[in-house]
Amino acid sequence: MTWQATALTLFPDMFPGTLGHSLAGRALERGIWSVEARDMREYGLGRHRVVDDTPFGGGAGMVMRPDVVASAIADIDLAGRPLVYPTPRGRRLMQADIRRYAAGPGVVVLCGRYEGVDERVLEASGAEQVSIGDYVLSGGEVAATVLLDACVRLLPGVMGSGESAVEESFSDGLLEYPLYTKPAQWDGRDVPEVLLSGHHAAIAKWRRAASETVTQARRPDLWAAYRAGAGQDISRAAGTHADADRLN
Repeated sequence: MTWQATALTLFPDMFPGTLGHSLAGRALERGIWSVEARDMREYGLGRHRVVDDTPFGGGAGMVMRPDVVASAIADIDLAGRPLVYPTPRGRRLMQADIRRYAAGPGVVVLCGRYEGVDERVLEASGAEQVSIGDYVLSGGEVAATVLLDACVRLLPGVMGSGESAVEESFSDGLLEYPLYTKPAQWDGRDVPEVLLSGHHAAIAKWRRAASETVTQARRPDLWAAYRAGAGQDISRAAGTHADADRLN
């Protein structure tokens, strides 16, 4: 069954974009997944297809109207797919979320613009609000591309090796160990001898220790969650996500 992605956007030409290349692009050509970009401006009001208005209470910028967004959502057959809204006000998007989306029939991503989307339509639709990071983007399309790329690479038949996804960062709550390839000596730097030994048990032990070391040094939040027993999936308690006023 084809994994189906739908993007609700004001800029449908942004899809598939980078998703049309490399692993995701080849999987798209093979029919492993599909992506449809729905132009929300088609549901805009009046001759000029208005999709936004000024915020109640004052303030800069414009807000996407709930009636317009609701019409766009209503015209989509969700068919068991979650509706996801990328926003810095959402909870942090985790690898566990990506695995859940990839395991289902697909996903519908609502790409906001301007200052964001009227809160009432988000509540009414039950959209999952997620954030890809503590920074501000011009719109949700880039965040949607990140989410879809992460999902597609987990679909059966997309990646060349089933072990690749298992050994990557976040697969077990740790960052991935350092990677090396030929030449064995470069710029006065040597590959760790254990990786050249052919001793698989010793290599596995080194990689585990290296993952723990780099996680502890670079992501103390993940390390704390891992040490607390959340090694199978990164705990959502690994850090609260800062609120922001604009769309991510």
